This record gives sequence, C-alpha cells and structure tokens, in this order.
Amino acid sequence: MQTNPAAVSGGNRLRGVLAQSSVDLPLVTVITAVFNGRPFVAGCLESVLQQDYTNIEHIVLDAGSTDGTLDVLRQYDNRIALWKSEPDKGIYDAWNKGLVEARGDWICFLGIDDEFLPGAVKAYMALAAKHTEAEYLSSRVRWVHPSGYVRTRGAPWAWPEFLRWMCSAHPGSMHRASLYERFGSYDPSFGSAADYELLLRARGSLRTAYLPRVTVMMRGGGMTDNRAVLADSHRAKVTTGGRNAILAAMELGIANAKYLLRPLRRAFGRIAVR
Repeated sequence: MQTNPAAVSGGNRLRGVLAQSSVDLPLVTVITAVFNGRPFVAGCLESVLQQDYTNIEHIVLDAGSTDGTLDVLRQYDNRIALWKSEPDKGIYDAWNKGLVEARGDWICFLGIDDEFLPGAVKAYMALAAKHTEAEYLSSRVRWVHPSGYVRTRGAPWAWPEFLRWMCSAHPGSMHRASLYERFGSYDPSFGSAADYELLLRARGSLRTAYLPRVTVMMRGGGMTDNRAVLADSHRAKVTTGGRNAILAAMELGIANAKYLLRPLRRAFGRIAVR
C-alpha cells in the first residue's frame, strides 16, 4: 500500500488486521468518499457496521475535511478497515484511490449521506451465489430529497435501455472486482456521470443480476441532482456507449425538460415510483 506522508489515516488495516475472503463468505469492500460530511458520517458507518453479513471491509476516503469529520472517523478507528484523509481531485478520484486499496471480491460505493438498509449486503451476496456469472448486481434505492419528496428508483439493467438512460441504481450496487480488470477505473473527465460511463464500456456484454428490493436510503440534493449530470451522461452515451448523436440530443432535450419540472413534482409531495 503506497503511503502519502501528508495523509492522515487510521483503521484496523494499519494495525495488521486484514479482512480475508472465503468460498462461503466473499469479502465485500464498501468505499465511501467524503468531504465535510460530519452530520452524516456516523449514520453511514453504522449502516455498514450493523449489516448481518460479517465479511465487510469499509474504506473511507476523506478529501481533507475541516468540519469535524475526522473526529468522527477517529471514534470509529477500531471498527472500520481503513480511513485516509488527503486532498483529492473529486469523488471519482477518491473512488479510484479506494479501488487501489480494495481487497474484496465485490466492491460497492456508498455516499457519506447514504445508508444501507438492514440485510442489504447479505441479500446481495445471496443473489451473487445464485448468479455466479454476474459481474454487476443492482437493486432499488429510496431517494429522499430535503424537501421531503421521496422516490424509489432502480430498474433491472437492460441493453439497449441502459444506453438511453442509467436505469439501474448505482448507490450500493455491487461490482465484481474482475469488472475493473476488464474495463479499468473511473474517468473523472466525465464529471458526475463517470459511474455511468464505466458501465457503458461493457455495452451489451455486461453480465448482471437484479435484486427487486430497496437496499439503500439515498439523500438527494448532491452532485447527481443537477443539470450537469445530464450533459455528462449525454457525452458518455455518445462517446463511450456509441449512441446515435441525434437520438442522444433528443433525449438530452427531454431530460432537461423533465429536470425543469422536478420542483413541481416535489411541491406536490407525492411519492413517485420508477
């Protein structure tokens, strides 16, 4: 493991306590990136610690928080695998650093303001045992906006549906480690759509399985809840996915129109299911 002398770090791995994989209990690596997320740190960490699946390592990459985030991480120092605080170039740069540190057979990403629901990881690993060929597992997420608007998101991955829009829910979804051997790491140049772009590299060859239950509570209002992600996704689907440019432009126009209508839907306070 490479060490940056300017980094502040902790966790069980630095004490020589290394998580191990087994045939019956594949190791799951959870990667969380954070910058000044103190109000949410404990909730995120506890949601992983309280899982009834026992073989999980949690890696937390902090970008140099100044709001007390590190104080909370130190409180959990002997309960998480590894945490490190050092400057980064954004969330996907942090994720790539996490991939270097990951030892798991399966890797997932949980935002600092997201939380696993009880039994989520165990259910995912049961799905993986049934679908031994799968390299990407997804489920549903409960998306909660600060306004109180709640929406359930996440459909089964399907091609070419995935080329039109990211129908699967990425938070908490599981990636087999070999997926990154096939397609590499995240490309931060795709902005807030870098997770979408990586999965587009597989095009129709991606091997997937779907868990039809809600596994994650995701708080809205973050980096994916803005118009920039629409433009980033448009570029990814054309340059990486091979989408027809004219069709992609039409889809971008529709997506922008829907974005402008979001405040109206939230104002009514309806629960939307997609």
